[in-house]
Amino acid sequence: MDAQTLIARRVALELRSGNLVNLGIGIPTLVANYLPPGLNVFFQSENGLIGTGPIPEQGMAHPLLTDAGGRPISALPGASTFDSAMSFGLIRGGHVDVTVLGGLQVDAEGHLANWMIPGKMVPGMGGAMDLVTGAKRVIVAMQHAAKGKSKIVQKCNLPLTSSRSVDLVVTDLAVIGFPDGRITLLETAPGISVAEVVAVTEADLLIPDTVPQMRF
Repeated sequence: MDAQTLIARRVALELRSGNLVNLGIGIPTLVANYLPPGLNVFFQSENGLIGTGPIPEQGMAHPLLTDAGGRPISALPGASTFDSAMSFGLIRGGHVDVTVLGGLQVDAEGHLANWMIPGKMVPGMGGAMDLVTGAKRVIVAMQHAAKGKSKIVQKCNLPLTSSRSVDLVVTDLAVIGFPDGRITLLETAPGISVAEVVAVTEADLLIPDTVPQMRF
């Protein structure tokens, strides 16, 4: 199983029937493909759609059905469309149960940096600021390291997306949470030891006596 699939499948286990869920660009979009049987959630795209389904198969994309990043999505029977003002009213009003976002860095205090890529022209943070601030639960889905550098850092040196801390981080190596405000290793990926996770993590992880293998 490739890293992105592992991350998406693990994140899908965090969702509950009836949840209104926003999926960010990148790995988060894959979560819709791995919902456990019988789980009924409502996926929202901040450009104005509730009821998004799995990524359409090759040749089945509709030019007017896209996510906030312009990538093709599908719409399930009963889907609802509306304008961006209504969409952000839902987000800012605290009506989104879970948002799943990609990340460039998450630090020991749970702060997320996910919009300013050094050396790249970036138009802005999009809906990420509103989602991290307004969603009831924030899950970050990302690779644990990039170009040999940990993305789980002691302190973010990229601009923060929000002053609010995230709730959970799922990477290709581990599941990390923040119980009582402490960055804590909750699970390790299949075949990955605690020592291997610690070796590629800049932040000082709290290690429980028992760390189970990642569920997926």
